[in-house]
Amino acid sequence: MPRFTPAELEAARDRLVPDVAAEGLRVLFCGINPGLWTAATGHHFGRPGNRFWPVLHLSGFTPRQYHPSEQHELLGHGIGITNVVARATARADELTDEEYREGGRLLAEKVVRLRPAWLAVAGITAYRTAFGDRRAVIGPQESTIGTTRVWVLPNPSGLNAHWTAATMAEEFGRLREAAGA
Repeated sequence: MPRFTPAELEAARDRLVPDVAAEGLRVLFCGINPGLWTAATGHHFGRPGNRFWPVLHLSGFTPRQYHPSEQHELLGHGIGITNVVARATARADELTDEEYREGGRLLAEKVVRLRPAWLAVAGITAYRTAFGDRRAVIGPQESTIGTTRVWVLPNPSGLNAHWTAATMAEEFGRLREAAGA
């Protein structure tokens, strides 16, 4: 696992991390925005302690726990990764509401173009702000983007203490069953 100095992490600020995506995926997972560790490595959900990769496996989406550097292997499972906001920051609270709304608009365009069966947004607050839906709750949403159904998941960041890996895996598993994965 790489070790980064504070200066190296700061140098990753505002970097873009390319999507792992293709047309017709079963599920397109969507993070809030890349953290500095993710931007420094170029691997989604790359920070040690982020629970995305363990939860993806525990929920049955993948046959084993992948390392962030293996992110492109997800495509073979009908899974992709993108973000609401593309630019990297140290914390999600550095993003403005306008960035979230613009990110939501661009994400909707991407979803219409790629046509995944499900868009899974990992972060209730990010979803509410990006899509102007203050009443959204964790789980499937009534609204769609084109023909794509939407599911809001808990944020897998280690800072999200309200959800354990086990309870997150249950919610991810509900999505997996709905997606027929």
